[in-house]
Amino acid sequence: MTQTDIKASPTGSAADFDFFIGAWRIQHRRLKERLLGCQEWESFEGSSVMQKMLGGFANVDDNLLHLPDGDYRALTLRSFDAATGQWAIWWLDGRRPGQLDVPVVGQFRDGIGCFYADDTLRGQPIRVRFMWTARAETGQPRWEQAFSNDGGASWECNWVMDFSPLPAGQAATPCA
Repeated sequence: MTQTDIKASPTGSAADFDFFIGAWRIQHRRLKERLLGCQEWESFEGSSVMQKMLGGFANVDDNLLHLPDGDYRALTLRSFDAATGQWAIWWLDGRRPGQLDVPVVGQFRDGIGCFYADDTLRGQPIRVRFMWTARAETGQPRWEQAFSNDGGASWECNWVMDFSPLPAGQAATPCA
């Protein structure tokens, strides 16, 4: 996986996330508190397996997160709308199995995928941004989440996931 691999993915195509198919080890970094001026980050590991669905117009990844206070599973569902050239992305947290997060919607441009939603945090309206890039040092995928409480004028990055391929034969988190 190189940064060129992500850039080569056609914009506005069901193939936009093909760079992410497979099994991954994840290094997570997340702010302990969001939109409160917190500067304290926690790090933990996880893993993910992504596969295409719906004839290539959707994909799903099954995630295992090893939080400091305990493991949990989650699922990401992405769906491509060929009419608009945009993706919708939902997060389903295994700790809240009856609740899908508000979908972020967007697309890739020049090798960067930006996806946005309006949501709430502690009862206040916020903007959410997911951003997919390739890490400069490795070319491997990076996902970042940021929140804005001023309509997108400024952003606080609060979660970063750096992905590296799992070695052949190493157990991942297959959909089970």
